[in-house]
Amino acid sequence: MQRIFYKILLGSLFFLFFSCETKEDKSESVVSSSESTQTMIQISKVQFEQNQMQLGVLEERTFPITVQVNGMIDVPPENKAVVSVTMGGYIKNMPFLEGDTIEKGQRLVTVENQEFVVLQQQYAEVYEQLAFLKSEYERQKTMITEKITSQKSFLKAESEYKTAKATYNGLRTQLKILNISPKAVEQGKITSEASIYAPLSGKIAKVNITKGMYVSPATPIIEIIDNSHIHLELSVFEKDILKVKKGQEIEFKIPETGTNTFKATVHLVGTVIEDNRTIKVHGHIEDETSHNFLTGMFVEASIITDTVTSKALSKEATVAIDDKIYVLVLRKQEADNYYFEQKEIKTGESYNEYIVIENVDNLPPETKFLTKGAFGLLGD
Repeated sequence: MQRIFYKILLGSLFFLFFSCETKEDKSESVVSSSESTQTMIQISKVQFEQNQMQLGVLEERTFPITVQVNGMIDVPPENKAVVSVTMGGYIKNMPFLEGDTIEKGQRLVTVENQEFVVLQQQYAEVYEQLAFLKSEYERQKTMITEKITSQKSFLKAESEYKTAKATYNGLRTQLKILNISPKAVEQGKITSEASIYAPLSGKIAKVNITKGMYVSPATPIIEIIDNSHIHLELSVFEKDILKVKKGQEIEFKIPETGTNTFKATVHLVGTVIEDNRTIKVHGHIEDETSHNFLTGMFVEASIITDTVTSKALSKEATVAIDDKIYVLVLRKQEADNYYFEQKEIKTGESYNEYIVIENVDNLPPETKFLTKGAFGLLGD
């Protein structure tokens, strides 16, 4: 009887032990499941819609391979002019300031010098002599034909006439360069002033003179720039120049004026390496007339030399935290809730609001991401 009692007691203890162990296992399983859910970020369907969140997948996107260069806004050489005087003199009149718009042929400066008077006197004298010397030359020419005069007299008349004619033409040219009318001088109108006119239309970029100042022929007095046609003048390092070809697209920014990106096209590639081991590249700007670019503006440019296709997400889907990049991956979706897991990723180049995702091998193709609204959940 006692043996039976011990057996019953032992069986009861054994059953009780296994019963407790099973309950404990079930409890641990429930806790583990609860902890797994708690590591995710839960968003209700109402919150998702109210915050206009969006889901998306990895997309195949084309990214450019670029050469980064610096440069400036410039104009062709024919659109620039440095005005100077052909003969020295004192500035009598200068009515313009830097920034003024002028037209081709418009009077810019009036210069005064007594040497202009001497030049006109010499021209007037030669002009008056020329008619007589021409007549004498033609008379001697007729007489030598008829053998009435000597060869010596004919040669003397010919020499004097041709010398005077050469002097006349030289002085006439000098007057024209000074913008002094030879016809006015022939009529006895002598002036001590000479005017300088604009060689092209544009804006005055620099004024180097003041009224009463003496200027010599070597002195640049005014600079004019015509901005009707502007271009990019870029400096490409020697190591990158073989990648650059005519017709390639250029994207550039002007850092000091904002973040807008403008487009251009490679038009010419230089053939001479500068002292700083760079080569000049000339680019034509798209819609140049719709922008108020100024000559000399500094630009940062990217020359697109090739393209590559990569898996990418919108930049808005990524959040930077402590020098690491994270995204929110959708793990499950129930009737009223979304469950997202925070996942670290590696990124590459970015272009047009998309960024390359480099560790795509760890992500199944059907993986869904929170592409809009992630910053509000991870960035706080």
